Amino acid sequence: MKSIRNYTRILLLVCAMALVLPAAAYAKSPYTGYIYNSQDDDKPALNGYLYADSFDGYDMTSGSFKSPEDLFVTPDDTLYVVDSGNNRVVHMDPDTGAVLTIYGDKEGKGALNGPKGLFVAKDNSVYVADTGNKRIVVYKPEGTFDREFGLPQSELIGSDFNYSPAKLVVDKRGYMFVSSEGSSLGLMQIRPDGSFAGFYGANHVPFSMTRVFVKLIASKEQRDQLASARPPEFSNLFQDNEGFIYTTSLGIRFDQVKRLSAVGVDTLNSGTHRYGDYWMKEVDGEVEHETIVDVSVSKDGFITALDQTNGELYQYDKLGKLLFIFGGRGNQNGLFKTATSVAETSDGAIYVADRERSRIDRFYPTPFADKVHEASILYVDGKYNEAMKPWQEVLQMDSTYDMAYTAIGKAYYRQHKYKEAMTYFKLGLNRGGYSDAMFEYRKVYIKAHFGTIMTIVIICFILLQVLLRYMRKRKIAKKRSEFLGTMKGGGVSGSH
Repeated sequence: MKSIRNYTRILLLVCAMALVLPAAAYAKSPYTGYIYNSQDDDKPALNGYLYADSFDGYDMTSGSFKSPEDLFVTPDDTLYVVDSGNNRVVHMDPDTGAVLTIYGDKEGKGALNGPKGLFVAKDNSVYVADTGNKRIVVYKPEGTFDREFGLPQSELIGSDFNYSPAKLVVDKRGYMFVSSEGSSLGLMQIRPDGSFAGFYGANHVPFSMTRVFVKLIASKEQRDQLASARPPEFSNLFQDNEGFIYTTSLGIRFDQVKRLSAVGVDTLNSGTHRYGDYWMKEVDGEVEHETIVDVSVSKDGFITALDQTNGELYQYDKLGKLLFIFGGRGNQNGLFKTATSVAETSDGAIYVADRERSRIDRFYPTPFADKVHEASILYVDGKYNEAMKPWQEVLQMDSTYDMAYTAIGKAYYRQHKYKEAMTYFKLGLNRGGYSDAMFEYRKVYIKAHFGTIMTIVIICFILLQVLLRYMRKRKIAKKRSEFLGTMKGGGVSGSH
């Protein structure tokens, strides 16, 4: 459960934000910024993103949106909206609100039926997952129908396979990677000619000690039921500038976001990594589970994941380290009813589709986010020394931002300034970094004071030897005294 934030800290946070952000911008934020520290405790933090405006289509030539499902941003920063409830795709300029092209709204081969995903290729061909018609349809840039891809024919696809394409990406070869609703076999690879190239990047059934234990005592029927447990299915896809495919998955608590290599191996997570809310709320006696429904990756590699359950967005650096949390569920601007998709333009603006409210919300990064991004880019690239100055500026804005302390600690560590590194690791609650810095500090201290230490050791050794010799002499003298006393006592007794 999220810890109760005391009023003093919130007041200080508000005052700090007033110094960093324009008053009008802060007034538009219906949520208080927070972040998880290295101990997985939530704490107040400056907002990284603030609500700017919305697009619902009412003042556009396209007319109003209805249940938007997916967003796509092209290199020229124009926005494609899968307007599912209107069975169309709208291409628009978000800065002017101008409608550039509409796809799929005409009768004929190109007519769409409940589309859920799209991808725009380098040549501006528009690929749409036409879910209701169980096909992938391709449009020419000007909006006319080009071709379609139905279920590929292959022995690798079972006869009972339900082909229901929902999301897709297209690589530079023209290969389509398609997630089909209800399928747990992985992404379908479809060649440019429509033939099937195989399944790719399938999820696995998460390990469970309970399942292992139950298998030991379960009946055959119960074991058969356990064996039928299916891997989680994909909820969305994204392809970055380097060609890596990011996936989001439903029904798992860890590694909900993956970055797949050319052979389908996750290159983002080592071990297990938790995305979304660390401590989900309890509603009507049941604990809610995060539902990561989409992910977007900026040109600088910042990963923004969207959780439909609580309406919050979680932004991470290239290494998967949490930077910001913003958004939420509600009726105010900047909150969502049923968020479905997230996309980002080159200026850092983030767009979120809200199915229930039938609109697209736009968020802009705050000066605090800009500074964190500047520092993070240098930090992730291994330029720890260069990153020190912007991280220090981050701490001037928010002195509780743990990642900045850790980053500065690493910079000092690389400079072999282990004592300073220990100080910053301690402030950042980084136990591992503090332990490593202390180990190195001890080695350096011993090396620097080796002569003095050895002199002290030798003196102590000599003193110990002198003390031991003195103790032995005393012991011998005592025994001799006792012996002489005994002898003397025996001599007196003998004379009587």
